[in-house]
Amino acid sequence: MTIDTMVITEHSFLTLHYRLSSTSGVDIINTFNDKPATLTLGTGQLSPALEAHLLGLAEGSHETFDVPASLAAFGERSADMVQWVARDLLKKLGDKDETYAVGDVVQFPTPDGQATYAGAVQAANDDSVQFDFNHPLAGQAVRFEVQILGIL
Repeated sequence: MTIDTMVITEHSFLTLHYRLSSTSGVDIINTFNDKPATLTLGTGQLSPALEAHLLGLAEGSHETFDVPASLAAFGERSADMVQWVARDLLKKLGDKDETYAVGDVVQFPTPDGQATYAGAVQAANDDSVQFDFNHPLAGQAVRFEVQILGIL
């Protein structure tokens, strides 16, 4: 009698440890020193690019993948995502006395008011503030380390 080894498929429910880091080793997310994560593939909990590396791995696997910037979860940087926003509009959206310094991350409401998105301050003048709405990791390669603890 043989025991079939469970392998990850497109809609597997997983318990795993994972580490997402820069290729130089700076951690972005690391569950190895804490509780493992649980997730279901195909539900948007991980990007499709990262999920693709999990497909076919067996329970007990411990693997590390370098994911190039062109395939990384955070997309390529886009110059269109760097925009100037008028201070008058910023006053309407938030605190009228807010000051903006380079490096600040500011939350904005979506047009329907149901969610938010963030932009990092790049520059400012008397009339407007320049925000970068790209994900901070956009255009960067990442390292994805996983240890598969369980597959359902």
